[in-house]
Amino acid sequence: MVMARTDRAYRKMMCRKTMLCAEKDYRDILLRDCQEQARKKTDAYRTQLMRELYTAHPDWIPAEEAGKIVFDSRMAQFDADMAFVRKQASTRAAKAISKDPTCAEREEEKLQQLQKEHEELRNQYSCRLQREISAQLTDMPGDGAEREAAVSDIERKVDAFRAEQEKAAQKQMETIRQAEDSKIQKLSDALGKLQLTPADRPGLPEGVVLRVQDLCMYFGGVHAVDGLSFDVKKGEIFGLIGPNGAGKTTVFNCITQFYKPTSGTLLFENKAGEVISLPEEKVHDVVLQGIVRTFQNVEVIREVSVLDNLLIAGHRQFTAGILSQALHLPALKKQERIIREKALRVLEFMGLTEYRDWYAAGLPYGILKKIEIARTLMCDPQLIILDEPAAGLNDTETLELAELIRRIRDTMGCTILLVEHDMGLVMNICQTVCAISFGKLLAIGTPEEIQKDPQVQKAYLGESDEEVEK
Repeated sequence: MVMARTDRAYRKMMCRKTMLCAEKDYRDILLRDCQEQARKKTDAYRTQLMRELYTAHPDWIPAEEAGKIVFDSRMAQFDADMAFVRKQASTRAAKAISKDPTCAEREEEKLQQLQKEHEELRNQYSCRLQREISAQLTDMPGDGAEREAAVSDIERKVDAFRAEQEKAAQKQMETIRQAEDSKIQKLSDALGKLQLTPADRPGLPEGVVLRVQDLCMYFGGVHAVDGLSFDVKKGEIFGLIGPNGAGKTTVFNCITQFYKPTSGTLLFENKAGEVISLPEEKVHDVVLQGIVRTFQNVEVIREVSVLDNLLIAGHRQFTAGILSQALHLPALKKQERIIREKALRVLEFMGLTEYRDWYAAGLPYGILKKIEIARTLMCDPQLIILDEPAAGLNDTETLELAELIRRIRDTMGCTILLVEHDMGLVMNICQTVCAISFGKLLAIGTPEEIQKDPQVQKAYLGESDEEVEK
């Protein structure tokens, strides 16, 4: 049902809902921290005991264990040294680009070359190190009774330490649950008291998340979009296709309120389950409703790290006031922790963890595309709008993109609306395809129906000489 509300009342309700979700996330983070700390302490304790035994009796440690200790230690030092070199190079590149933007391409090529060199060096060092360690371990004497007793004693100590840490973690988790559940209950009660009045506007059919009805966008005498209508269902991947200049990006700009439509209806079911009229929303508030988008050109911030790009994308999720931010009060620190944990999870989901501390400048184009999509996931989206996501990607990267879009839809529970000229990608991943030309609807249906539609074929391929003569 569409809700009539004053901006003040609505903002208050949305703020409470955001705070409630944030508090639940923070509780989960604290609980995970307890379990992770217990695990890390146990692993550190076991490693310490094994290192002590290895120092006193190198031949007493099982060959595999000894090799792992030496290998991990040396590789960690190698990775740290290489990361330091890459970070310095990225910093120099970012400064050079800020002074002279024309050298961006040259600096990016240098960084890509440096990354390839480091990968090759790492592989070479890893192989050489494994061979050296294997040669050393083959000369170790066999297991003895005293050695087995020492190793068994270590395992008993580790098991006892693990049980102790798990018990302490469970106690700490119970305390956290009681404190956080109390806060969550108070927020839920406060939210329950906020009631909005239904308005005399139509809602959406069951299962529809976005309705575009009789949409028109005129620029003087140019009818960029002219009477377009379609519905996007929840959880589907919806493709919007058409020749260049058909009005596809203009439709996106109307949905996200970059443009205010000349006429027509745009209804959307937001994250709170309420149906709203998008033209009534300000452009900077659309993201709070659950609509996020990417652009045709990569719009990442090249002068900051990949992690910072995601943290910036999540800034609208903050509910702390200006006083909390100015004084850096605990409320702000809690929200920063929540956003940072979310960013790390998104980086892991997107396979970008290894790039988290890299400046965006110099990263391969395919990685930059992933970063841009990752930023949309920072906003808890209900609808993700992708504007030509496969532009500039090779065949392998396009296949990976198709799998990624499906995984986002399935894992995050999002609806995907995309514009794309790669018909192979569109026909591969979309459940519904809408074809437009000169701002008007040509056809809508399944990929198979669109491929066979005469009007779509005519728009893309043109008319034959015989048809023109007729």
